Amino acid sequence: MNAATMKAWFSRRVESASALPVRLGGRGSFSEQNVSVRVRGFDQPLLWVTITLLLWGLVMVYSASIAMPDNPRFANYAHSHFLLRHLVSLGVATVASLLAYQVPVATWEKVAPYLFVASLVLLLAVLVPFIGKGVNGARRWIVLGILNFQPSELAKFAVVLYAADYMVRKMEVKERFFRAVMPMGMAVAVIGLLLLAEPDMGAFMVIAVIAMGILFLGGVNARMFFLIAAILFVAFVLMIALSDWRRERIFAYLNPWDERYSLGKGYQLSHSLIAIGRGEIFGVGLGGSVEKLHWLPEAHTDFLLAVIGEEFGLVGVVIVIGLFLWLTRRLMYIGRQAIALDRVFAGLVAQGLGIWMGFQSFINMGVNLGALPTKGLTLPLMSYGGSAILVNLIAIAVVLRIDHENRQLMHGGRV
Repeated sequence: MNAATMKAWFSRRVESASALPVRLGGRGSFSEQNVSVRVRGFDQPLLWVTITLLLWGLVMVYSASIAMPDNPRFANYAHSHFLLRHLVSLGVATVASLLAYQVPVATWEKVAPYLFVASLVLLLAVLVPFIGKGVNGARRWIVLGILNFQPSELAKFAVVLYAADYMVRKMEVKERFFRAVMPMGMAVAVIGLLLLAEPDMGAFMVIAVIAMGILFLGGVNARMFFLIAAILFVAFVLMIALSDWRRERIFAYLNPWDERYSLGKGYQLSHSLIAIGRGEIFGVGLGGSVEKLHWLPEAHTDFLLAVIGEEFGLVGVVIVIGLFLWLTRRLMYIGRQAIALDRVFAGLVAQGLGIWMGFQSFINMGVNLGALPTKGLTLPLMSYGGSAILVNLIAIAVVLRIDHENRQLMHGGRV
C-alpha cells in the first residue's frame, strides 16, 4: 500500500468517525452522505404539517362562521368578518414567527425569567377594570386595537421557557427535591391563582401539565413525580367540588341528554355530538354543516372539530388526529435530538412545547367527541383566535430554530 492510498484510507476513516450517531429523521441511515444532505436548513416536514393545519383551519373558520351575521348578536358583522380577522392574525403571526426564528436559543434562555414575569404582569392586568375585557362572565382578554390579546396564551409559552431554564439551573433536583422544585411549584401556583380568578381552569390545567412534564423530563424521579401529580389531582378535584357550576358541568358531561342539562351546561356537548353523528364516515361536504347555523355555540373556536366532523366525517377527524399526533411526536423527537447533543435547555423547550400542543389538542378533541367534560380550550393552529395563533406559531418557530442549530452542530459547525 503506497503513501497516497494510505492517506486516502485514513481520510475516509476520520470523516466517517466524525458523523454523529443521531438520526436526522426519515428512514435514512447514519451515513455521512445522509448527514451532509439533511443538516442544512430546518425540519421541512414539520413546517408543511404546520402550514396544512393553518390552511385547513382557515377554511373551517370561514365555514363555521359564515352564517353568524344572521344571528342578531352579530348583525353588524359581514359574512367574511371572522375570516378577514383570522387572515390578519395569520399575517401578524407569520411575521412574528419569522422574527422569532432569527433569535438564537441561547437568547431565549437568557430572557426566559423576564418573559415569565411579563406574563404574570399581564395576567394581573387582565383582572383590572377598564383594562381586561370580559366575555360571557370571564375576563381573559386585553384589547389592543383590532386584536384581543389573551395573556394566558403567552403564559403557556413563558412557562415552557421558564421551566426548562429552571431545570437546567437546578440539576440537583434528584437529591434536594424541596429546595429545587418548590420555588417553581410556587410560581406555577401563582399563575394558577391568577387564571382561576379570570376564571380559566383549562389554561391552568395545560400549564400544570407542561410544568409537570418538564420536571419529569428534567430529572425528577418517579416517586417525586407521582407525589406532585397526586397534589395536583387533589387540587383539581377540590376546585370542582367547591364550585357549583363546575360540578354542574361534570354532571352535564355524564348525561348531556338529560332535560336538566340539554338546554344548559350540556347544550354545547349535545350539539357537538349531533354534528359529529351527522357527518358519519365521509361527512356532508364542505359548507354543508347544519349545526353551525346557530345551534352549536363557539363553532369557530372551541368546537371547530365538531364542524370538521360534520363536514368531513370520521375520515376528516381521523386525519386531524393523525396530523396532531405526528406534530407532537416530531416536536418530542427534536427535543430528544437536542438533549443527545448536550443541549438540555433546547431539548426541554422542544419537548415542553410538544407536551403543550399534544395535551391541549387532546383535551379539545376529547371535549368535542364527548370523551371529556367541556373546557374552554381551542384547537391549536386551527381554531379562531389571534393571540393563540400568534403564540402557537412563535412556539413552532422556536422549535424550528432548535432543529436548525441541531443540524449545525451535527455538521460540525457552531451555534
